[in-house]
Parts: sequence; structure tokens; C-alpha cells
Amino acid sequence: MTGWQTLFYKEVMRFWKVGFQTVGAPVLTAVLYLLIFGHVLEDHVKVYDQVSYTAFLVPGLVMMSVLQNAFANSSSSLIQSKIMGSLVFVLLAPLGHWSWFFAYVGSSIVRGLAVGSGVFVVTVLFTKISFVAPFWIVTFAVLGAALLGTLGVIAGLWSEKFDQMAAFQNFVILPMTFLSGVFYSIHSLPPVWQTVSHLNPFFYMIDGFRYGFFGVSDVSPWLSLGIVSGALLATSAVAVHLLRIGYKIRG
Repeated sequence: MTGWQTLFYKEVMRFWKVGFQTVGAPVLTAVLYLLIFGHVLEDHVKVYDQVSYTAFLVPGLVMMSVLQNAFANSSSSLIQSKIMGSLVFVLLAPLGHWSWFFAYVGSSIVRGLAVGSGVFVVTVLFTKISFVAPFWIVTFAVLGAALLGTLGVIAGLWSEKFDQMAAFQNFVILPMTFLSGVFYSIHSLPPVWQTVSHLNPFFYMIDGFRYGFFGVSDVSPWLSLGIVSGALLATSAVAVHLLRIGYKIRG
């Protein structure tokens, strides 16, 4: 195996060894969201014609799980390695910054898609789901996981202790995820909050992903694709640069 493939394998096995915690727990959380919100709002909220609220929730919950777990994979791996001192063994290996980037982001994509698939398999038991445009489903799932995996690399490099990582996740990732239209359509918001939502790149990931199931969305999937791709390129450039200079990982 080449260097980046070995590191990638190590990162995948790191979360897979504790799959009950890293995969099973997020699936259970998403199911609880579906049961609670679906039961309470099913007869009171109508988003799209001929689409029940429970069905509307499923893609949002799947994508939310993909994003949160992709971020958690790369960020937690880096911060734990830095604090426990095991990162030095990776630094000693003859690996370039691109190898680090592909290994950490690639393993984050695997974890995000694994959790998202688990959430979908379980939640689809509670409602009927269609697949209008599978291409968009796969595209936004992979791009979203890659974007959040890249953000996880940046956060993991920047953080020097668990408190900083928790702050990044609680004050950046979670608000942007929950305010991205997971539980509602932005057309139900006042105009000012619709404008704010359009500034959130997470909204475009979830909206484009949901388009793949129902064929309807709040904005064009091509617009969402352009914005998400641009955000991924920008964050990737930052992450690769930080890895190249050894930001906070080399003396």
C-alpha cells in the first residue's frame, strides 16, 4: 500500500473499530428526530405538494448526519492525535501534505456516507421515498462529506485542546447545520431570514440533496452545485496550505 492509502486505511479502521459509537449512535439520534418531529408536525406542516412532512424530513436528516459525522471524523482524529502525542508517528512517515489531505478527507467521506446510508435505511421504513434524480443524491452526498471533512481538517489543525474543538463545532458547525433547512423549507421564513439562509453553504448542500429525491427544491440544483463546489475548492486550498506548512503540528 502507498503512504496515503495506509493512512486512509488506518483512519477508516479507527472509526470502524468503534462502529457502535461512531455509526450506530448517529443513526439512533436521527431516528429520534424523525419520530418526534414527524409525529408532531406531520398533520400541521406541508412543504411540497404530494410530499408528506415525514418524507420531507428524511433527506434532511440523512444529509445532516453525513455532514456532522464527516466533520467529526477528521477533526477528532487530529485533535486526539495531537493531545495524546501519537501524531508524531504520522509525522515521521515520509508522507506529503497531499497524502494527509486525501487520507483524512477520504476517510471522512467514508464515515459520512456510512452513517448517512444507515440513517436512510432505518428512516425509510417510516415513510415512502422516491428517487427522482439519483445523480444529485450521490453528488451532493459526496461533495458535502468532502467539504465537512475538509473543514474538520482545518478545525483539527487549529485546535490545541478539546475546548477549542467543541467551540468550533457548537458555534459554527451545529448552527449552520440546523439553520440550513433540515426541518423546514426556507420559503416558510420571513424575507430577512430567507436572505440569511442563502448565505449559508450548508443550505445548498441539503437543498440539492433533497432535490434528488423529490425533483423540487428551493433553489436550482445547478446553483447549489456551483456554490458547494466553490466552497469545497476554497476550504481545500486552505487545508492543503496548512498541512504543507505544518500548521500547529510541527515545531
